[in-house]
Amino acid sequence: MTLKVVIADDEDLIRAGLRIIIDAEPDLSVVGEAADGAAVMPVVRRERPDVVLMDVRMPTLDGIQATARIVELDDPPKVLVVTTFENDDHVYDALRAGASGFLLKRTRPDDLVQAVRLVAAGDSLLFPAAIRALARRRPQGSARVPGIDRLTGREGDVLRLMTKGMSNHEIAAELVVSQETVKTHVGNVLAKLRARDRTQAVIAAFESGFVSARER
Repeated sequence: MTLKVVIADDEDLIRAGLRIIIDAEPDLSVVGEAADGAAVMPVVRRERPDVVLMDVRMPTLDGIQATARIVELDDPPKVLVVTTFENDDHVYDALRAGASGFLLKRTRPDDLVQAVRLVAAGDSLLFPAAIRALARRRPQGSARVPGIDRLTGREGDVLRLMTKGMSNHEIAAELVVSQETVKTHVGNVLAKLRARDRTQAVIAAFESGFVSARER
């Protein structure tokens, strides 16, 4: 099955470069482009992509607002932010809006295509150190996150390990349980927090103060 990708970036050169990288892969195909956040919505509705590569800084409608609109669609595509600076607050806001992760524009081509496959499969592209650094610049414990007080003790343990970027395999080893058990706990955490993916759950953990972004 070929994964369909839409590219949203206001720089022609960036869009052209991303298209070349993606179309070179036998299982990936660029099905549309947009030079602005407002223009990406019609493309997404028409092409029904699996993944949108989204720049955050665009005229008229930025990538944050565009991401928020996309994730409200029925059966929305995954959004992967592509940015120049990882410490850009716009990246954090795009993740809060529903993006599944982010990549730097200087990312190696092999890592880019692997990231597209990863988020299309339903996984988050999580860089916990970068997200923690961005969250550290926000008021801690100020956000009310419905459901976080309903987590069981073990679900809380799993969420704390998720904020460290651990995979299900690594969490299972840490807690000395099976991967299936971890998968169940992760599913329960996402459901209780109403989080689309692990990235959203990690942000909720930081913003609610459940886990301090200032911890090492």
